[in-house]
Amino acid sequence: MFDGLSFEFEFLFLLLFLFALCAFFCKERATSLYFPHTKEFLKNTVAASKLLFFLKWLGIVMMVFALMSPIKEEPYEITPKDGVEIALILDASESMKEGGFDAKNGHLTRFDAVQEIVGDFINKRKSDNMGLVVFGSYAFIASPLTYDADILNKILSQLSIGMAGKYTALNTSLAQGVNLLKMGKSKTKIAILLTDGHSTPEVDRVPLEIALEMVKKEGIKVYPIGIGMPHEYNREVLLKIANESGGVAFGASSAVQLQEVYKKIDELETSQIKGESFTLTHYYYQFPLFIALLSLMLYVYLKNKRGYA
Repeated sequence: MFDGLSFEFEFLFLLLFLFALCAFFCKERATSLYFPHTKEFLKNTVAASKLLFFLKWLGIVMMVFALMSPIKEEPYEITPKDGVEIALILDASESMKEGGFDAKNGHLTRFDAVQEIVGDFINKRKSDNMGLVVFGSYAFIASPLTYDADILNKILSQLSIGMAGKYTALNTSLAQGVNLLKMGKSKTKIAILLTDGHSTPEVDRVPLEIALEMVKKEGIKVYPIGIGMPHEYNREVLLKIANESGGVAFGASSAVQLQEVYKKIDELETSQIKGESFTLTHYYYQFPLFIALLSLMLYVYLKNKRGYA
């Protein structure tokens, strides 16, 4: 607890020299006592004098230490929580079972690779309020907006292919992303929409135009990402979403390219957040002050006790 202690008023240490000078030049006058049998008495008197000397100087030293004000300073930084609000919209349809997306780990599915890359993106966005939307045949909010990256990553790791159905409700997922971002209060709201397929009309009940109107009404910038080969996803639709929302559309045929896409989005949407630094000061003067008072009270008591005078 006392590691890194310092003193606010170090110069008051000089008071000890003042007390030492006073003790040397201002000696106390004591009455001489004469006894016929003094051997045992003198022995007790010397022991008592040593104890009194110790108590007096312990009190003086501790009192000076208390006046010097021992402190311990700890730096403390507060990061304001008013960054970008981000809806991470992830395709968990049946087609995300495809392997080979990550050349280094061929056994991983597309969704496995996406989970890992999105998890890294979450960890980099320290000041942002983020949430998760998962879609397949329907879309749902897997996580509301949160600043807690650990909780968000835990939820992300528990998502699985097919949990929202095997088809692709692309427009519905975009509308659900808008619903998620409505919960926030930030001036900057973005949605990162990732898919590897075309919208399935039979399950996608929200028309694209309606979804785009919702996006524009809330002032949300959308970054659509198509993964896999270019023919596997609807590039024209993704471009339309990006153009009408003020975002940028991307394509990624491998995990390496997808990492670069999220890196690019991270650069495009920087959070201009400045942390505030404080110094917490802990005061410990009460400890030497308590010892000083205790020792001086004991000194006065013993000094006035019969046999110690």
